[in-house]
Amino acid sequence: MSSENSSADDVRQVWDVVVVGAGPAGASAAYAAAVAGRRVLLLEKAELPRYKTCGGGIIGPSRDSLPPGFELPFKDRVHAVTFSNNGRFSRTRRSRQMLFGLINRPEFDQQLVEHAQKAGAELRTGVAVQRVEQHGSAVPDRRTVAVVLQGGETVLARAVVGADGSAGRIGAHVGVKLDQVDLGLEAEIPVPETVAEDWKGRVLIDWGPMPGSYGWVFPKGDTLTVGVISRRGEGAATKRYLEDFIGRLGLAGFEPSISSGHLTRCRADDSPLSRGRVLVCGDAAGLLEPWTREGISFALRSGRLAGEWAVRIAEAHDAVDTRRQALNYAFAVKAGLGVEMSVGKRMLAAFERRPGVFHAVLTGFRPAWKAFKDITQGSTTLGELVRTHPLAHRALVALDRRPAGDEVSS
Repeated sequence: MSSENSSADDVRQVWDVVVVGAGPAGASAAYAAAVAGRRVLLLEKAELPRYKTCGGGIIGPSRDSLPPGFELPFKDRVHAVTFSNNGRFSRTRRSRQMLFGLINRPEFDQQLVEHAQKAGAELRTGVAVQRVEQHGSAVPDRRTVAVVLQGGETVLARAVVGADGSAGRIGAHVGVKLDQVDLGLEAEIPVPETVAEDWKGRVLIDWGPMPGSYGWVFPKGDTLTVGVISRRGEGAATKRYLEDFIGRLGLAGFEPSISSGHLTRCRADDSPLSRGRVLVCGDAAGLLEPWTREGISFALRSGRLAGEWAVRIAEAHDAVDTRRQALNYAFAVKAGLGVEMSVGKRMLAAFERRPGVFHAVLTGFRPAWKAFKDITQGSTTLGELVRTHPLAHRALVALDRRPAGDEVSS
């Protein structure tokens, strides 16, 4: 859905908030700013709906961050998880309550954008941003940011939210620094009804052969989303892991409808979240959970915060007030998502050294399975669990200290 500006006067209008990127982070930011009654423009370079490489798991924190009245387009509801350690020692754990739901990103993202539009945001698709300027001839005053589009058109805003992905223009403008880069490979595999029935309501998580790697199978009706992720630089081994994984599952005979790859990037601890009147959120800020690389809940939550603080920045009358609001945004992100990322980094480091320990604990230690359920269902977060539960805190400290090579086989 595209809209064209009809006159030169429209080009020079100043939006309260311009959001770049219409994924979950951008749509959430646009919704939050529009609900506050501000004039919001949402820019997206693709035409919607569009495919994204993503498992599509909607955990509790994601569900709790959606706009009121949002009906999740679930393809399946997960009540069981099968864990395996590089194809061995499989064990299935079950829950009476739904653990999490599974969606396809094209329709989920489209629905989020529609909620932003209903709240008053205007959408323009097929629009690529070339650069952002906060000084110079394109900027009429110090309260304005110029968003220069490919083709030369300039859009003016009181505040800009960058949600254009980890390789986008806005993160580069802000100076986002990334210190963990992983490669995810995924195949969407249509399967016969008999195969689909075997997977209904159950996902598989397989701890992989490379340090920190794992694979997954997410059922979505007549299609299985099968993927693996590992550190970047292991491209050939990651591809081989996916091929072996699909073969082990007995799915090699089915032709994928889509095969894709994607780099996920985590922010460095000292990476900025703003520059002047420009904020970043979601993947553009490098916000995701480092161990599982789960990004949807981080996108939704940081997007909402960015939209709320962009409204405050749009209202700021000078550089001092702008800076104060930007620092408040950074504090809000770090106090919640930053704590979760810090714990996630420690979990990943321990998991890289001892995947067998994690497998044995998750499949054989009831409190660990309860913690998994509580996190996916949204009654707690990884950060809250470690902070408030003495046993979880002691377990993480023990994993931090356990000498390398002291692996436990399942």
